[in-house]
Amino acid sequence: MKSVDEFLAYAARLEQEAVLRFKELAEAAKTHGNKEVCDFFAQMAHYSQLHYQQAKERCGYHDLPEMTADDFKWPEMESPEAAAIWGADPMMGVQEAMRLALDAEMRGYEFYKNVLDTTTDPEIRVMAQEFTDEEAEHVEAIQRWIQRLAA
Repeated sequence: MKSVDEFLAYAARLEQEAVLRFKELAEAAKTHGNKEVCDFFAQMAHYSQLHYQQAKERCGYHDLPEMTADDFKWPEMESPEAAAIWGADPMMGVQEAMRLALDAEMRGYEFYKNVLDTTTDPEIRVMAQEFTDEEAEHVEAIQRWIQRLAA
């Protein structure tokens, strides 16, 4: 990351992509009558929307740079928190949906952790630490949901 503004643009885009993907997955589950999975993905979309708003609020006085989709250089082909599209499987159960969401949150955590580990900018380090900690909380929350369901 070259600047705080660039970091914040990535953070906002990452959460925005998560919202869109979880909404797509919720709609696919709804279309196939899978209410439990639809509700879970809708809840994840809601949480991601809250995180997106938090990322935007953290921008404060920063003006985010204008970036097109091609300007974002993600570790893989798409934003780390964009849950795998195979989640549109109409036969998916809640456990599988949670594992898919867990994988997305883990990728988000790894993205921020990588920024934290590689940046030399002290302001980016502080923000990356906050985002890394927040993603770790999301991972732990989903892991607890999975354990409760398994019990």
